[in-house]
Amino acid sequence: MASLTGTEVQAAPEAPARTEGTRNGNGRLRQMYFVWAVVLVAALGVLLVQAAGPAVVAELSATLSSFLTWAVLATAAAALACEFIDSSLGMGYGTTLTPLLLLFGYEPLQVVPAVLLSELLTGITSGLLHHGAGNVSFRRGSRHLHVALLLIACSVVGAWPAAMVATQVSAAALKGFIGVIVVVVGVVTLATLNRTFGFSWGKIAGLGIIAAFNKATSGGGYGPVVVGGQLVSGLEAPSAVGITSLAEGVTCIVGVITYAVTTGIDARLALPLVAGAMCSVPLAVFSVKAVPARRLRVGIGVLTLVLGVVTLARVLL
Repeated sequence: MASLTGTEVQAAPEAPARTEGTRNGNGRLRQMYFVWAVVLVAALGVLLVQAAGPAVVAELSATLSSFLTWAVLATAAAALACEFIDSSLGMGYGTTLTPLLLLFGYEPLQVVPAVLLSELLTGITSGLLHHGAGNVSFRRGSRHLHVALLLIACSVVGAWPAAMVATQVSAAALKGFIGVIVVVVGVVTLATLNRTFGFSWGKIAGLGIIAAFNKATSGGGYGPVVVGGQLVSGLEAPSAVGITSLAEGVTCIVGVITYAVTTGIDARLALPLVAGAMCSVPLAVFSVKAVPARRLRVGIGVLTLVLGVVTLARVLL
């Protein structure tokens, strides 16, 4: 193309570059879905064998017909709904699902290991799918990967002092402390919607330790603090959700191993939890990709505030 001065100017070939990037992104997303499918099938297969016993292969149809009761289907549906919220907003799975399972008649030692196992599988696969969809980048050397690793390290560091404090302080005081922290994070998240924060490793490390303390002492309060903390530390909402999913999934490994070698994990409860929760992950990932970052941040702030208020209400009422 010739300019007015007679100099020939060639247009940059932008369209092919975008096409190649789109092709690479789609290929990466297909790989992530393949991993998700493999994890889902493998986990359900192992849990089904454990739940049914040695005769699972010979009596598979009879086993399934006796296993798929309305209670099991309701448990799977509850896990699906709670995990959809968790993978979309980065919080609410264990906090919401555990009381529901207790109302269904399960014992705490059945519920906690099964919830941790499902959180482990869904957290890691959700993080990978968020990466594949472009909500977050866990490429080697990326800031998002370093933030996730920092949060995982904070969970390890915060576990020991949390265990020490938990033996000295009443459960009501601990829950009240967690409720106040979560409410403050929710209020700050909503009050700063129109503000842009510079990235801060110090804020992330501090809030990561507080969140790890919350989880180690009560099993809850991790997602609201970590997601909200990342928002006020300069990260975008979709990235914060993806990072939290991966970090929380990895932090569940120690708990799952501990229960597996001590009390064991109830496969008959874990099976519907894993099935329901894993099926919701792809839907949640695409919801995060489709919703504008500002609306997602509003949803995170509102849910954080609600969870904090509910926690305080349980202590005070």
